[in-house]
Amino acid sequence: MITKKKVRVLIVDDSAVVRQTMEKVLSSDPMIEVIGHAPDPFVAAERIKTLVPDVITLDVEMPRMDGLTFLRKIMTQHPIPVVMCSTLATEGSETALKALEYGAVDIITKPKMGTKQFLEEACISICDTVKAASMSRLNRLPAATPATMAARSSRAAALAHSGNKIAPKLTADAMMPPPTNSHAMIQTTEKVVAVGASTGGTEALREFLEAMPGDSPGIVIVQHMPENFTKAFANRLNSLCDMTIKEAEDNDSVVRGRVLIAPGSKHMMLKRSGARYFVEVREGPLVSRHRPSVDVLFRSTARYAGKNAVGVIMTGMGDDGARGMKEMKDAGAFNIAQDENSCVVFGMPTEAIKHKGVDVVKPLNQIAQEVLRACGR
Repeated sequence: MITKKKVRVLIVDDSAVVRQTMEKVLSSDPMIEVIGHAPDPFVAAERIKTLVPDVITLDVEMPRMDGLTFLRKIMTQHPIPVVMCSTLATEGSETALKALEYGAVDIITKPKMGTKQFLEEACISICDTVKAASMSRLNRLPAATPATMAARSSRAAALAHSGNKIAPKLTADAMMPPPTNSHAMIQTTEKVVAVGASTGGTEALREFLEAMPGDSPGIVIVQHMPENFTKAFANRLNSLCDMTIKEAEDNDSVVRGRVLIAPGSKHMMLKRSGARYFVEVREGPLVSRHRPSVDVLFRSTARYAGKNAVGVIMTGMGDDGARGMKEMKDAGAFNIAQDENSCVVFGMPTEAIKHKGVDVVKPLNQIAQEVLRACGR
């Protein structure tokens, strides 16, 4: 029997209103316990000594010491999974992305007033992110022993099956029917690479895309990330990589040398018109508890690219992408999963493996080479 251990969270934010709102949001999940608050990093440092949290939610901009400086101190002195809590401002998103380079596990946006649906979805996203962070392996830790792997698997299972019960978990059926009839061309010289990632994915994608040549086949990506952050993330990658990388817009063409990243809070689907591949960016409900959803992208890729596609599933908690990757494989695609030792959280890849949708499992530093091989390069 699985022992359900609650995730202990310390909230660090200079706004009392935000601290109260965050506690209300996090406490709505039966697997999360808020053990304390801190208005600035100096108070947080004292809290950490006695409370020993599993996860810290950390504001980016605070008095006396900014969030980035405190993050670096945490990661060098006493590593604890940190989730950055930022506003939707462009400046805030760029700073939060920098925090990911410094060791933060993920980003969430500060909860704010909105419609009932908006608040429910924000609650799901924040709670799931914090639970995923609690399972993360900081600084690419060495492979776990069988005993610690068993303990981690038990805790992951408990977290995955507890969760927030606010909304039903929808499948890709909410966006498009299953790919019973393929709309893919039988054979084409152009391949499409579809990639899904979540917790730890921002740095994994950077390493993967930096290894891809400038004339690589078109790539479409879903990275679980809040709205506005995906644009800053795409711009950052574009400055580092040989391929052209942008946040996807509706009707953007999927062509050689280009990478399209699904915008936060919208689904992205691959489509085809004649020999032209393009993307459709749409509103819609959460699918597999996410928007954008990897399952939605993978299902559309199965339908419209079929055997002309290569699928990649990377680090992340949960099962988003597992069903879609099996549909891609059934349609003739070649699929790759990131291995456990190089994952921050080995959730999404292992679920895809369990669904029998994966052809090969590779460490992160070999995925680009495997993609190029599968594309005939």
